[in-house]
Amino acid sequence: MKPLQELTRSAIWELTPYSCARDEFKGRAARVFLDANENPYNNPLNRYPDPLQEELKKKLAHVKGVAASKIFLGNGSDEAIDLVFRVFCEPREDNVVAIAPTYGMYSVCAAINDVEYRGVPLRQDFTLDADALLAAADEHTKVIWLCSPNNPTGNALERQAVEQVLQQFEGIVVVDEAYSDFNDQRPFRLDLEKYPNLIVLNTFSKLWASAAIRLGIAYASEDIIGLLNKVKYPYNVNVLTQQQAMKMLDDLQHIDLWRATLLSERTHLLPSVAELPICKAVYPTDANFFLARMTDADRIYHYLVDKGIVVRNRSRVQLCDNCLRITVGTPEENNALLGALRQYKP
Repeated sequence: MKPLQELTRSAIWELTPYSCARDEFKGRAARVFLDANENPYNNPLNRYPDPLQEELKKKLAHVKGVAASKIFLGNGSDEAIDLVFRVFCEPREDNVVAIAPTYGMYSVCAAINDVEYRGVPLRQDFTLDADALLAAADEHTKVIWLCSPNNPTGNALERQAVEQVLQQFEGIVVVDEAYSDFNDQRPFRLDLEKYPNLIVLNTFSKLWASAAIRLGIAYASEDIIGLLNKVKYPYNVNVLTQQQAMKMLDDLQHIDLWRATLLSERTHLLPSVAELPICKAVYPTDANFFLARMTDADRIYHYLVDKGIVVRNRSRVQLCDNCLRITVGTPEENNALLGALRQYKP
């Protein structure tokens, strides 16, 4: 890895971050708050939230096995994605490399930040070609983006290939593990000590069934987390989100039940879709969704919409011609999907 200062935009490295009112009395007892121009009524919603979400991070650290000092929390994973560009990529000068197809926000954030985005196709079976990915990088490549399990293909990338990228690339490698809770591969967040250039993303939106609260997670070295905190908006995670996340972390029994149910439904749903005459292939998945190649994805998609069933049409995505991405739902939702597909008339 190159020195972190060399990878970071000079303007960010030299930036003096905004100082929150709550930062100034950290560690001291306080009972009268007249520092932040807050309305003294409507407690507790009248007060600004903890800008660094320290109580929540302590609880999350215990559950996820990562020190609280190596955790960043943001307004969805999308905030962390955008911050990586803002911290490390000089607009119109640097570039990033990513697999293709993959999660669309990487390229959207690249465009917003005026950073060149280089997509490198996966192999036809959706496996990672580490050599091709590394060959696409040059001296101006600051970040490589990997999503595992990948969206929209559903498969976890081969660990050896990801490790090759981590070992040979001198810049930042982001491994987005939004769907990692649905497979048994060792999560890369547990290998931060081994790879100082690694950032791992996670979210409360998937297994934790809390997409509405918009809480994303980034795990990285303390130095990288410090840079993300330096650039983020002062109070980026509101108090209601923090409170709800704390409740979810206290309800691990429900989380385990949801996981077991979804994995069981996935096991039954995939072969049921695969045996349909209108399905050409169902691809292996390590996520809570799967990719199915259909005879006429556009027509089937609109047919399902007319039936009140919404899936994702990925036909215009690279390598995904005639493919639908289907999320594993409740038993009732999955049965409704299968019932509609069985009644479809080509």
